[in-house]
Amino acid sequence: MDQSIKPDLVINGVSSAWGGEYGKVKIDGVGTVQSNISSVTFDANGMTKIKGDLISEELDSDGLMKVEGHLSAGKSIIDGHMTVKGSLRGEQLKLNGVLNVGGDCEIEVFDAEGAFVVKGLLNAGRMNVRLHGRGKAREIGVEFIQVRQASKSAWSRLWRWMLPKFTPELHAVAIEGDDIDLEYTEADVVRGNRVIIGKGCNIGKVEYRSELKVHPSAKVGKGVKTGG
Repeated sequence: MDQSIKPDLVINGVSSAWGGEYGKVKIDGVGTVQSNISSVTFDANGMTKIKGDLISEELDSDGLMKVEGHLSAGKSIIDGHMTVKGSLRGEQLKLNGVLNVGGDCEIEVFDAEGAFVVKGLLNAGRMNVRLHGRGKAREIGVEFIQVRQASKSAWSRLWRWMLPKFTPELHAVAIEGDDIDLEYTEADVVRGNRVIIGKGCNIGKVEYRSELKVHPSAKVGKGVKTGG
């Protein structure tokens, strides 16, 4: 997008606006966008609702945000709670909070601290997860994934207050990738080249090509070497 020839959109306080193509979008307060919107940058602080699709090269959301359509962003920083009814696609996503995606999620670099639910498929190049609550996706496909519980700090105690019903665990039917390093994960099948099944894991079957390490406290129903 050429930002120089596109207007900016600014919402302060409680207001709404129609969508369209913009350079900069800045929302402070309670803002509603009534239709599809695209922008070079999208900066939202407070409560934001998009009644359509959102496309942006850079997205920064601090607070509560709901996208009723699909979300596509090159680089996203989410501090707070984000809900996307459709699919989510992007290059980089840094989450510090809670993410809910109704469709598929495709992110090149997924760096998450908090909790997330992806009702469809989750595909990522690199995925780093530190859970304060539940992480859940039907199937996960990655090149690299590392899953940990977040450290028990004052911040994590705040997360436990916000998410009292959810144990900090990752749940998936299948996880497939090249380099897999899991803790506190429940999955029917894990497939990878180099696989580490750490503490707190409960895995039905592991298929690995070169290396499998299993923590003494982890539960693995069956480990199968599939080739060199």
